[in-house]
Amino acid sequence: MLIEFDHINKKARVKLRAKEILAILQQKELENPKNVKSLWRPEFGAYMIEGTPGRPYGGLISEFGAYMIEGTPGRPYGGLISHFNIVEANMKARREEVASLLHEDEELLCLTSFPRLGCPDFTSPKSKPSPKDSNLRSLFFTDEAAYSGHPRFHTLARNVRERRGKKVAINIPIFKDSNTSNPFVEDFSKFGDDGEAAKAALPDHVYMDAMGFGMGNCCLQVTFQACNIHEARILYDQLAPMAAIMLALSAASPAYRGYLTENDCRWNVIEASVDDRTDEELGVKPLSENKFVINKSRYSSIDCYISELGEKYNDINVVYDKQIYQQLLEGGIDHLLAQHIAHILIRDSISLFSDDEDTDHFENLQSTNWHSMRFKPPPPNTSIGWRVEFRTPEIQMTEFENAAYVVFVVLLTRVILSYRLNFLIPISKADENMEAAQKRDAVSRGKFWFRRDLLTCNSPPILTPSMPSHPAGASLDPHFLTQMTINEIINGKEGEFPERINYDLLVRMSRIQKGHVGLSRTFRYFHQQDK
Repeated sequence: MLIEFDHINKKARVKLRAKEILAILQQKELENPKNVKSLWRPEFGAYMIEGTPGRPYGGLISEFGAYMIEGTPGRPYGGLISHFNIVEANMKARREEVASLLHEDEELLCLTSFPRLGCPDFTSPKSKPSPKDSNLRSLFFTDEAAYSGHPRFHTLARNVRERRGKKVAINIPIFKDSNTSNPFVEDFSKFGDDGEAAKAALPDHVYMDAMGFGMGNCCLQVTFQACNIHEARILYDQLAPMAAIMLALSAASPAYRGYLTENDCRWNVIEASVDDRTDEELGVKPLSENKFVINKSRYSSIDCYISELGEKYNDINVVYDKQIYQQLLEGGIDHLLAQHIAHILIRDSISLFSDDEDTDHFENLQSTNWHSMRFKPPPPNTSIGWRVEFRTPEIQMTEFENAAYVVFVVLLTRVILSYRLNFLIPISKADENMEAAQKRDAVSRGKFWFRRDLLTCNSPPILTPSMPSHPAGASLDPHFLTQMTINEIINGKEGEFPERINYDLLVRMSRIQKGHVGLSRTFRYFHQQDK
């Protein structure tokens, strides 16, 4: 995020210079696209910049804010330890590239959320909300704070509001101290409320009313390319239960609209900020104009696993378009993948452009279903393979922290594939974990559903014999789950997730990272089996 400091008046504001800075940053890519170290793209906020470390595939990656810029590395990283070591360096290089373009009193900060977003005088240059005639119609968030260099962002915000039939309503429990009124109830008439906010706001909650409060946040996302579709489906499923764990570990956004809240994460804020479901789809009114009652926002945790091993853990009702599902089955797509795609396609498009390829239409719909994991088919006419995106971590303040999270998740994928581990839990429990992960101090005090053991009978004999294993296709033991703290999940739980098991797994992870011959050979062996 681009921040301007007013040291005289002791104020910090988001700086709406992303469009100007992006034009300079992207010039190198336009002149020499094959040899740039980083790629830069807009985000929702006019104060946001997104940078990423490579060009694993082409295409525009745009974000919401006029204060946000997205950047990617000029080339994708490899899987060797030497490649892991350059992640932090690339992040630092990106920061330095942006910093060289900033004015005095401007800084680039890695923040998940700007604490005073939507407060009076939160932008530079100054801008004021216009709830009657602006695009966002927000009492707090200004149109100027949304990135204006691409029509996608204003279109998304308008279409979500119009499809929903009213403004989005974001309510986050407020943190109460001795100075907080009880109950905490705001008077929105001073902001120009016509009664909609007063009706939508909940007591003892911080209320927000625009997409920018969600899409104006930042995060840390990692995309992996699998060796084939089978491996991609395994990674999608096996990483899904870790989504909540990594969200709690990285929690970095406790303040919204200038108030401290009982949530430490951005997830539910974004979830509500893009919730375009009508009253019929919410189940408030009987279905008439709409086809489905949908139990989650289009920004949410996943609803179903897509690998063969994951099928028996699909314990919630999956809403999907049965006509599309049948067409996919007739086209040779298996049940699980057909269900996944037909589930994505229950949503209307909220952003359409004139696309050259038919698959662009699918990608347009897929990219506006923001789930905790994303399964990414290969684009046509490219050498790009099957990819999986891990989407929950919050961005950290330093490059060291961000690189640590990225490398940890990458190494976790190596361990899962090498040792045939099983992290799967029922989808209903994964949903519970996502809620638990966002509560204040969840990383220290929260309890999360997790497996008592991670091995299956397919795990290689190189692992410690004392580590329990179960057949990959065995029926669910009702006692295979327990609740653990983050500390117990990472460092072991006495009698449940033995420290020795945890120690052995982390030692194996360490040896993979260091490229020891034996384990590298094991990893290659299992990859060859998949191929």
